[in-house]
Amino acid sequence: MNKDVVNDLAKKLLEEIGEDPGREGLVKTPQRIAESYEFLTKGYRQNVEDVLNGAVFNEKYDEMVVVNNIDFYSLCEHHLLPFYGKVHVAYIPDGKIVGLSKIPRIVEMFSRRLQVQERMTQEIADTLAKQLQPIGVAVVSEAFHMCMMMRGVEKQNSSATASAMHGVFKEDARTRMEFLNLISSKNLR
Repeated sequence: MNKDVVNDLAKKLLEEIGEDPGREGLVKTPQRIAESYEFLTKGYRQNVEDVLNGAVFNEKYDEMVVVNNIDFYSLCEHHLLPFYGKVHVAYIPDGKIVGLSKIPRIVEMFSRRLQVQERMTQEIADTLAKQLQPIGVAVVSEAFHMCMMMRGVEKQNSSATASAMHGVFKEDARTRMEFLNLISSKNLR
């Protein structure tokens, strides 16, 4: 990302909405915007191999692994407004496990791109399925979208849920229900 170009675009945007980029409170705003977008879109400059960093291990374990309540923040690709919430991930290993901290890092990588919630959820599930080749993967995301809260329909208490299921989570209702019950359990916090 070229921060100088983003800085110039931010100045132009301020002018176009009727502001003076030379005003005291706005002088450094274009620079701050460029730095902010560099951080908020850092997922474009990451890849899954670097994120996993070799933390996939051979292990004879075949029960469900759940990482619950992973906070995420993203930008809606339609309005460049934030959406944020939680992602819940489960997988059932078939000889390979991943370091638990790598799952939130995968969520972070995909959330730090211009996104729609549905695609982000699917990308997380697809990546874990490809990297681990497990018996199954399940991902559920729950989010609040500022594009619905601040503009448009202005519904401040509405949220959206998306899911992506692979393998046994898609094929077996009991396994899927076990996961959904685990992530809805209030005693996990």
